[in-house]
Amino acid sequence: MTATMPISDREAEKTKILNRLRRLEGQVRGLQKMVEEEKDCVEVMTLYASVRSALESTGDVILETYVEMCQAREEKPANLVKLLKLAR
Repeated sequence: MTATMPISDREAEKTKILNRLRRLEGQVRGLQKMVEEEKDCVEVMTLYASVRSALESTGDVILETYVEMCQAREEKPANLVKLLKLAR
């Protein structure tokens, strides 16, 4: 989603991120339902581990995208540092 990317590329990147977030939302809802229904502990923890991994990998994609965007906009270095600190 860099400012120098053509609009179609930025929209494609945005769509990929949104699709990942929607899948995560579905997984979290599934996890909620499993907890409500008191499903097997191993099943719950397996889905939890999957959700956590997917969230971390989606966060990495978001971070990379926004760091590129900030660089393209020639943001202050302090803003890039702030982004990295928020991602920890």
